[in-house]
Amino acid sequence: MTLRPLAPEPFTPPTDRDMLASERREFVRTHRTCVFGTPRRADGPAMSIVYYVPTDDDELLVSTMRDRGKAKSVARNPKVSLCVLDERWPFSYLQVYCDAVVDTDPELVVDVMMAVGGRMSGEPLGEDTRPFVAAMAEEEGRVVLRCRPYETFATPPRHLHSNDQEEPLTHWASGTMPWNATDPG
Repeated sequence: MTLRPLAPEPFTPPTDRDMLASERREFVRTHRTCVFGTPRRADGPAMSIVYYVPTDDDELLVSTMRDRGKAKSVARNPKVSLCVLDERWPFSYLQVYCDAVVDTDPELVVDVMMAVGGRMSGEPLGEDTRPFVAAMAEEEGRVVLRCRPYETFATPPRHLHSNDQEEPLTHWASGTMPWNATDPG
């Protein structure tokens, strides 16, 4: 497994149709933030904004503390949702449904924290920071949530570009599709 570097440009979804399966995967691979959702014992889902790191075998890795709710929830129930956010206008999103596990491998934990630091700053962290990141990981009791996508849901962005548009604003339905679906034709 190899962690993917931060993409120089995030994939821009089409605004006139639903994303193809390959476009949905590219959207996830080239973005960096999501709303991480887990089921709660009562009430609605727990949600938090996190950075994630995609791998070359399509896992989505999230760093968190072992004692935080995300890790505890995944240990109880592996079903999670990641609502991947586009950081550019017109805003769009892609819901990714995953099976998750908690991984405590110290080397992976530090690798993911280094990659998240690079995503937060916009450039990779130097190897000279690795010992500091490793110390922080140990002090904070960090783990990695390994999320394996199995399905996606998308709605293409549809926005008013001015108040005097000639064409009426329209919307259309979308739906879920398997993560590994093939494009038509």
